[in-house]
Amino acid sequence: MSHESLVAFSSLQNQARSTLKRIIINDYSGHPFQVQLSRELAHRGHNVLHAYSADFQTPKADLVRSGTDPSTFIVEGLSLGVPFEKYSFVKRRSQEKAYGELMCRRIDAFRPDLVVGCNNPLDAQSQIGGHCKRRSIPFIFWLQDIYSDAIRSILNRKLAAAGTVIGTWYQGIEKRVLRHADHVVAISDDFIPRLNGWRVQSDKVSVIENWAPKNKITVAPDNNAWRQTKGLTGKRVALYTGTIGLKHNPDLLLAVADALKPDTEIVVTSEGKYADYLGAQAATRGLNNLIVLPFQPFESYSDVLASGDVLMAMIEPDAASYSVPSKVLSYLCSGRPIVLAADESNLAAKILRRSGAGLVVDPKDSSAFVNAVSHFLNDPIARKAAGAKGRAYADKMFDIGLIADRFEHIFNSVCVQNTAVGYLANAALT
Repeated sequence: MSHESLVAFSSLQNQARSTLKRIIINDYSGHPFQVQLSRELAHRGHNVLHAYSADFQTPKADLVRSGTDPSTFIVEGLSLGVPFEKYSFVKRRSQEKAYGELMCRRIDAFRPDLVVGCNNPLDAQSQIGGHCKRRSIPFIFWLQDIYSDAIRSILNRKLAAAGTVIGTWYQGIEKRVLRHADHVVAISDDFIPRLNGWRVQSDKVSVIENWAPKNKITVAPDNNAWRQTKGLTGKRVALYTGTIGLKHNPDLLLAVADALKPDTEIVVTSEGKYADYLGAQAATRGLNNLIVLPFQPFESYSDVLASGDVLMAMIEPDAASYSVPSKVLSYLCSGRPIVLAADESNLAAKILRRSGAGLVVDPKDSSAFVNAVSHFLNDPIARKAAGAKGRAYADKMFDIGLIADRFEHIFNSVCVQNTAVGYLANAALT
């Protein structure tokens, strides 16, 4: 390469490293910490489109522009205009592919410098990653779960051997998208052996643990407006918030309600098939202390969490290796003790032990789960100490400035690499 070419090449690299970028962060779920990252990047001057599925049924973040948001921040919910068919494999897959097509069209309209795909179903993630490759747009796979493991585990329960076949098919898709991505951001070191086994280049993998927006989820008073309006003033409350799906065991919540009736209210804010199941079981079994409410607006989330004397979470043993319940991270911000039913190898369990913010029990031991909840309800000193440790951990670890620095470094590196590849390809042609 000539001296002039080297100078031009170096100039292009420096430009890619320093230029403010057009970024799409596509978080299918619309969860709080991903949109916090988008807002922080927009405050730094990047033009950021934060896209999510408006149809997917899960608690949402503050996904509306506010007066404090910079003009460089856009948030959009993409909708197919029909209810999401969560429990029908065929219909759900069709809708997820249609979402991928919507996202690809949005990429073409926005013309980003890079795209981050997070929490997307594998069919959609494959479409988006492939579309970016064809457009020479760097694509970053933000790996929250090993989705093919989840598919195999869930479908094995329903379809036996056919579930293994479908899971293997999706594992092939997941491997391919991960290998072809320009970078992979994994949320846990636990995913590294799997990525190595799938021959994903180790030099394009970074680990950034999930967090929660500690500036939005604050330590609110016990007797707040939300607790008062729900008739919970003066009552002992064990609370669960968030999605209840095939990765969770709702019977653990029923066990707590049954064991602690009538002097403890078990409050669940959730929607969908298993939330309906809890409501029906409570009525059938006379568990008048089990209250099932819909998902609550994000602006009241701090008060919701503060209304729980104990916060509960769980994840099934066969899901612990591929999924991390991010609600635990939000719980940490609230300054309330946490009881988690999960295998000790799960990242959320490790964080609870690391922080001292609560207790981890065997997910198959309902008595241990009940006893752990009772422990905090009956011991105000332990309750206060665990809650304070949780918030202290959040204050130390959930610094969005430092987290955004790490993502920005990855974005710069990926764009520099993409610029180099494009330059060398053009040089070869000339």
